[in-house]
Amino acid sequence: MSVGLFVAGVQKCGTTSLFHYLAAHPGLQPPRVKEIHFFDDESRDWSLGEYGPLEEAFEGEARGRIRFEATPIYIFWPPALARLKAYNPQARLILLFRDPIARAYSHWCMMVRQGAENLSFGSCVREGRARLPADDPGHVFWATKSYVERGFYGAQLSRVLSLFPAEQVLLLAAEDLRHRHRDVLSRIAAFLGIDPFPPLDLILEHRTPRVPHLARPTSADHDHLHGLYAADLPQFARLSGLDISGWAAARPAHE
Repeated sequence: MSVGLFVAGVQKCGTTSLFHYLAAHPGLQPPRVKEIHFFDDESRDWSLGEYGPLEEAFEGEARGRIRFEATPIYIFWPPALARLKAYNPQARLILLFRDPIARAYSHWCMMVRQGAENLSFGSCVREGRARLPADDPGHVFWATKSYVERGFYGAQLSRVLSLFPAEQVLLLAAEDLRHRHRDVLSRIAAFLGIDPFPPLDLILEHRTPRVPHLARPTSADHDHLHGLYAADLPQFARLSGLDISGWAAARPAHE
């Protein structure tokens, strides 16, 4: 049975919490691991149309349940969405978004904690962006060092909607999942045409610990990122209909 639902983004926006909520619904079948990373795998020969490894990530028969997985890089990795559509044009997507400055900082904290980043946050969002080779979009740094680039939500959502009709895509604010999770789960049930979710307590995604020896974003970092996102955020707001007025990226630091 084909996978029918994909939590396709965005990284560091609550996708782990959402995965656990979805896994608790009797009408949904999770894979053995949250992130299968099938459609962003550049080692596959995509001309073969071989999807066995994706479907083998699920244990047992679906028995009427909707199979789902949650790999948040799919929205960001350009070939992934087209590959996903070729696999299942009727697939439904859930996308979570948060303030891109907060997202970038959370991403950076994760990489520092893992020992995979030694530049300051300010350096990463300035000269550190040169590490992403423009002539090699499959380079691993596009997956690991894309602190700024993953926050250009308008361009990414435009690509999603060029491939999938809007009725197959549910857009959610990470803040709503955190503060109004029951309302969000009701929306998801209606979107998927499944029974209401059972009563579920709030699931908080594991927070990336702060790194005490490295500073938090400065006002200069904030204004730099505000400038970078200034052209993209209005497009995102228009396409998504989400209220981004509370996002730090939507206003200069001095306001």
